[in-house]
Amino acid sequence: MGVAVYNVSSTSARVSWPSSPGCLDTFYSVMYDPNWNNLMMGYKRKSFMHEERIPVSQTSTHLANLLPQTAYFLCVTCQAANPVRDQCQLFSTPSDSGEGHDRTGWELAVGVWLTCCVLLLVIAAILLWGCLRTVCSVPDGCRTAGHMITQDHEMRTLAKLSGSEPV
Repeated sequence: MGVAVYNVSSTSARVSWPSSPGCLDTFYSVMYDPNWNNLMMGYKRKSFMHEERIPVSQTSTHLANLLPQTAYFLCVTCQAANPVRDQCQLFSTPSDSGEGHDRTGWELAVGVWLTCCVLLLVIAAILLWGCLRTVCSVPDGCRTAGHMITQDHEMRTLAKLSGSEPV
């Protein structure tokens, strides 16, 4: 029996299954449970929290009042049978609103942005260190760099005033 779960929303889902000619009972049993971890060890009818009885003439049903963002384990059997693997399906309901997906994208964008900022700061620090190292590698470069520029400017100004060329 191939159970299909579709049109899943945050609080409902549609379930369908092929008719079973061997089902002599008067109804199908649709069993589902949000605590599917406990059910993986064995498919026992008593383990399911929810059970709906659907007449044999129908091969689909609508499940309502599901919890948002929850994984469910669902099985469809004839009334008296314990479920087997091919009669079961695992499905999940999405979040209540679309905010969860948008928020995840936003958080990822902020993380990438922060990483880029940190990398740019590291690159800027390395460049600044390299520039300072170059200027300070000249003897007394860090102390006299500004003084040398001022002294050169003064000499050109004096040369212009006296009318002679600087040496």
